[in-house]
Amino acid sequence: MDSLPNGTHTPDIYSATSIDEIHAALAHLSQREATVTAQLDSIISSQNDLSRELGRLDLLRAHLGSQVVSTRAISNGMLSGAAVTAHRISSAVKRLDQEQANVKATLEVVEQVSELKACVLGVHGSMGAPQDWETAAGYLNRASKIPAEVIDGSFAEEIVPTAEVPDPPRITLENAAESLCGLFLREFEKATQEGDGAKVARFFKLFPLIGRSQVGLDAYGRYVCQGVAAKARQNLNSGTGGNLQRDGYFYANSLTKLFEHIAQIVDGHEPLVEQHYGTGMMVKVIERLQIEADVQGGIILDTWSDERTISRKLTDIKSYAFSFLVQSFMPQKSASGITRSDSPAKPGQGGAPEEDGVNMKEVDGILGESAVMLGRWALYTRFLASKSSDSEHASLTMPPYLSESNLNKKMLKLVIEPFNAMTTFFFRRSVERAFQLDEAPADLTLNINKPLIANAPFITSAVDDVMYIVNQVLQRALATAQRPVIATTVPTIGRVLSSDFIGMIQRKMRDECYPKAAIQGALPPEDKIIAFMVLINNLDVATDYVKRIVATHLDGPDPEQAEGHFATLFPFANDAAFAAQTLKSLEITFATKCAELLGDGIQVTFHQVLKPRLRPILADAFRDAEYNLTSADREPRPEDDDDADPADVVPARFAAAWGMLTKPLRRILTPRAWDKLLAAALPYVASALEKRLWGLHGRVSELGTLRLERHVAGIVQAACGDGRYGLREAFARCVQLVQLAGMEAEEWEEVVDGEMEDEGVVWVLDKGERARARGLVVGRE
Repeated sequence: MDSLPNGTHTPDIYSATSIDEIHAALAHLSQREATVTAQLDSIISSQNDLSRELGRLDLLRAHLGSQVVSTRAISNGMLSGAAVTAHRISSAVKRLDQEQANVKATLEVVEQVSELKACVLGVHGSMGAPQDWETAAGYLNRASKIPAEVIDGSFAEEIVPTAEVPDPPRITLENAAESLCGLFLREFEKATQEGDGAKVARFFKLFPLIGRSQVGLDAYGRYVCQGVAAKARQNLNSGTGGNLQRDGYFYANSLTKLFEHIAQIVDGHEPLVEQHYGTGMMVKVIERLQIEADVQGGIILDTWSDERTISRKLTDIKSYAFSFLVQSFMPQKSASGITRSDSPAKPGQGGAPEEDGVNMKEVDGILGESAVMLGRWALYTRFLASKSSDSEHASLTMPPYLSESNLNKKMLKLVIEPFNAMTTFFFRRSVERAFQLDEAPADLTLNINKPLIANAPFITSAVDDVMYIVNQVLQRALATAQRPVIATTVPTIGRVLSSDFIGMIQRKMRDECYPKAAIQGALPPEDKIIAFMVLINNLDVATDYVKRIVATHLDGPDPEQAEGHFATLFPFANDAAFAAQTLKSLEITFATKCAELLGDGIQVTFHQVLKPRLRPILADAFRDAEYNLTSADREPRPEDDDDADPADVVPARFAAAWGMLTKPLRRILTPRAWDKLLAAALPYVASALEKRLWGLHGRVSELGTLRLERHVAGIVQAACGDGRYGLREAFARCVQLVQLAGMEAEEWEEVVDGEMEDEGVVWVLDKGERARARGLVVGRE
């Protein structure tokens, strides 16, 4: 049986087994019959409409057939002749157009040949008796615009030659151009020797007209290079009167004048070259100038290196042993006893030769002069790269004639490599000297009743000295605008700061002033505590110094144009981003290492100075404190409010003892260091206070909870003082503990039912601890 849509089966008359099934099957068949009959009636009723539409279509087809016959008759009879005529006319027009094009091309060739003949005769005539070189060059320039196939064509070879000029036009033009080129070159060189600028310009402009642009550019390059060489020799020889004249920045100034002279030539001659030789042709002259710059600049650098004895100084600094630093890091010896008087460079010596054989003043002078040289080289390369760039807005790339030049190689070998080596020595030696001359702030004391004479922050003199040198070295390195310098110098500063500066402070904290008590239970010596805290200050202040120094160099002279500052200094490729990232890495690395050692120092201060005194302070504060109060224990005073407590001495005792312990430390430490020390101490205070509160289990009355809660609040206020509000989180368990103990029954039911959590209360005590807190009060279980 078939299935119906509702899931039942269609009754089958042949499978019926009962009268009811037969009736159902007959009913179904009747329903099917009615449906089919209705569909047939609908189709029959629409038959008449279909018949009418079919008849209309037959009528339209008959009309269209007659129209087709008429159309074919018109096409075959009337239009066929017109089509043939139109085709004939179109073919004639095409033939006419082709003939006109041929005539036009022939006329154009004739005109070009005529022009060629005029040029050949004009060149020959101008080079004769008149010797009109400009006119001759003009004729050659006109001839260069005639297509090569016309010049070399048989028609031109037949028409152009004359009795005076019998050679084919190509040979005549080439010979004339070659002859004029040699003539122009001789006249150009003669004018350069005579110093006749007008004549130089006259013949320089003629070379492109005769198709000898490269010859003209080469000659022009030699001409300007002669001036560059003469000027460079004059500048270099101006200091031969004695060594005194070559002191200071003599060679840096000579190199600067060389670069400025070349830049002036490029700027001044570029319009003339580009006007007569075409856009971008000045690069050919620049390449020739760079060859001369390689020679003259190389002479300056070689002379500078020899006269400043760079090689010997590099040997000296490489052999320098840094005895003070090495001895300081060795196991405890007499290094800690080295005083200011033991320094190799005593005050007042100035630039006198030092005992170690390295004159720091000379090294500083060489570094200064090297930085100027490298800065001028960077400016020079940036200028020439901009002249060689296709677009003013395109990122600059170093042209091959600069990157592969001998001067660039000498800059790297004679200036950049010694600069990096000397900077490393200069900085490390300065750090060493700073610790040799290190002085602690005077008259620091833990006696709160004695004023501090020195000014905060209380640091040793080495911090200011070293950070001054850090700023100076970074400033000098950035002034070079050289990526190889930044890539070497900045990480070197970071390494020296980590190994020597931070290492020296770490060694002093560990070996010289570790605050360890001589007797168990007693406080460490006062001088050790003070010296240790001053070293902690050194780390904090040094971190701030480095951050400000790096930020100053990243922002440049104008903070509003900080983004463009490095782009101007380092215009090539991604050099600007590299330099900025290198500086930022220095700051992050130094800050991280300082923070680690400072954190260790804070922990030492807490464990050795604060921690031994904290439990006795709490014990003394809660001495004789009573919280099992009744209404009879309360003795209000007339001047007090109703809620005043005459036994409110616990917070006062704690505040007094806490102040005596922490104020001497707080006024010596920097604010950030004190905040870290307080953050380390408060969790311990809170833990000790919590243990004491749990010890009051069953010893507090409901009236006593008010006093206890007030005492805890007072201790928290005294301990945290005006520090960060977040420091109070350390006492969250203690505060909640006394709050739960003092809750009314209705409030406690809300805690048990979780209603307070729904209102946003965050419990730091778990359910068991909350129930246990209720047990502080007598009679509660």
